[in-house]
Amino acid sequence: MAAAQRTERLLNLVIALLSTRRWLQKAQIRQAVPQYAEARSDEAFDRMFERDKEELRDLGVPLVTGAADAWFDDEPAYRVDREAWELPAIDVTPAELAVLGLAARVWQQASLAGPASRALVKLRALGVEPDDASLVGVEPRVRTAEPAFGPLYAATRDKAPVAFAYRTGSTGETARRTVEPWAITSCYGRWYLVGYDLDRRAPRVFRLDRVASGITRTGAGATEPVPADLDARALVRGRTSAPAERTASLALTGSAGAALRLRAGAPADAQQVEVPFADVEELADEVAGLGADVRVLAPPDLAEAVVARWRAVLAAHAAPGAAS
Repeated sequence: MAAAQRTERLLNLVIALLSTRRWLQKAQIRQAVPQYAEARSDEAFDRMFERDKEELRDLGVPLVTGAADAWFDDEPAYRVDREAWELPAIDVTPAELAVLGLAARVWQQASLAGPASRALVKLRALGVEPDDASLVGVEPRVRTAEPAFGPLYAATRDKAPVAFAYRTGSTGETARRTVEPWAITSCYGRWYLVGYDLDRRAPRVFRLDRVASGITRTGAGATEPVPADLDARALVRGRTSAPAERTASLALTGSAGAALRLRAGAPADAQQVEVPFADVEELADEVAGLGADVRVLAPPDLAEAVVARWRAVLAAHAAPGAAS
């Protein structure tokens, strides 16, 4: 837990230094970074800040020292040398942009965590106006439909053993599992937890959509270290079978569906494409998001899944008392 807290503190420090183009004095940094504000004394803060400065520099963050006021330079101030750290301009082709669009489906929202947001509020209170453009993508969040994702991700990060009810795929029966989580990975369009099953005394793979209860931490310490050569995706592939690949026939309007055209290997202006897929629910999510710009020609179960999503959206936005 201490390592996670230190990482969060370092991240907040970087965000504070990047959120403005002005020099920040130690007093401003102390008030902007939540963990510094909690320091019991000035000496404790000084020791913590000195360690963090050195660690950031060891990590390659170009933290520089200067003066916040040209007339009064006796008080040191700090900032990140943007020119030494920022990437040069990047040119991407339309095909590369489509691939980035597919990758962006995983990261549904790029935003700051709660502590970082509080740091920005404190900077504004000190009269320092944040440069919001430099914060894009600092901490992306993964959104999934499985309620178990968030708590299991946190437990994996903290190496905290957990317990939960799990529904087996072969029988549908539910049993309690106690697991030391090692990694969370996506494979075949689904999310999986890879960890050490304490009841079976062996590594196991768990599908997150089969976790049938809330996640509780057992309070015990981890007993099985994460293997140095752990390949979570390979472990999932070895214990689960890949869905059979199929082909969907889609009619597209205008420029909509560039990612689908790319997957189909079709021209950028193709009006009908044949898209390979394995998981009908995953493809239905993508197709439904295009609205009236797409029509499913085949297979029927994909068309039904897309229509079901549209009907769910209509129902969710229907006025109270409106006819269904």
